[in-house]
Amino acid sequence: MKLRKYKHKTSNNIKGHKEKIKVCLVCSSGGHLTHLYMLKPFWEDKERFWVTFNKEDAKSLLNGEKIYNCYFPTNRSIKALIKNTKLAVEILKKEKPDLIVSSGAAVAVPFFYIGKILGSKTIYIEVFDRIDKPTLTGKMVYPVSDKFIVQWEEQKKVYKKAINLGSIF
Repeated sequence: MKLRKYKHKTSNNIKGHKEKIKVCLVCSSGGHLTHLYMLKPFWEDKERFWVTFNKEDAKSLLNGEKIYNCYFPTNRSIKALIKNTKLAVEILKKEKPDLIVSSGAAVAVPFFYIGKILGSKTIYIEVFDRIDKPTLTGKMVYPVSDKFIVQWEEQKKVYKKAINLGSIF
């Protein structure tokens, strides 16, 4: 899958230097993290930070990256949702990303809604293994996603405004 590179949003700071966009990459560990990591050609030249679980795969894969740890389990956990919403407010106010990108899972929800309130653009990438049914996270972030990416043409029947860019793999 190729995400089109956003044209770098530039602004002149006091010294006249150009600034690139700042990206927040938010996801669960495991396959969701692997999906976002595979988009390295898109994010590697951007100022960025990650929000994910404090697990071994994330620590290993994201060694050297700026990481914020979120709370889990996230799926259907009101307690984790409340904690991650508070975390989203704190992190997003501090970092002020121009763009939030996620491939799920539930940790994306508070970051997308708080991010929209604070003026960030959002891109959600629906998982590869759901062909004809939406994920719970996909349904929840769909209304606030500026771009909603699917990996199967069949998924466009579920998500009418989605863009099919094909498989990340």
